Amino acid sequence: MAQAPSPHDRQAALVIAAKAGSREALDALITELTPLVWHIARGNGLDRTTAEDVVQTVWLSLLRHLDRLQEPRAVAGWLIVATRRESQRAWRELNGRPALSTDSALDMPDDRWLPETEALRDDRDRRLWQAFGRMTRKCQELLRLTVLAGRAEYRAVAEALSMPRGSIGPTRGRCLNTLRQHLAEEDLL
Repeated sequence: MAQAPSPHDRQAALVIAAKAGSREALDALITELTPLVWHIARGNGLDRTTAEDVVQTVWLSLLRHLDRLQEPRAVAGWLIVATRRESQRAWRELNGRPALSTDSALDMPDDRWLPETEALRDDRDRRLWQAFGRMTRKCQELLRLTVLAGRAEYRAVAEALSMPRGSIGPTRGRCLNTLRQHLAEEDLL
């Protein structure tokens, strides 16, 4: 039985095909990696409109530099680093830090909407984001990237955060423990 290609291998194949002119490969690459780029932009404190601009700028930058990308398997890492840099540039231009995003997968519409359930969820989410906001910026970035990229992308996360790859897991564990402590203080655990 053939093993499915890793995300790195699949993305590398898409990069190679896009370099050769395949619009379908480029579209597939954009579809697969835009959520990662989006969450990094929003995770850097950008409002929705500015984050949309950052996402567009990062993809345009990749298109301009696609022929210079020497290691196709590193495309996710390249996007992570480019998005962090562009987000920081955009943040500086805004000359102030907006509040932490409250966007969440839990905010998806639900057919079983009830006012009480929604109020409880909003309160829980608000306290969760407050606890998350009390963590160091490094922990916030690490948790965002490891949740979005997954364990298979630790290499890209390590590169984006300038950390040794072997320290990602232990540091992530400490960050999660810190989040648990903050939540316990809020009686959310």
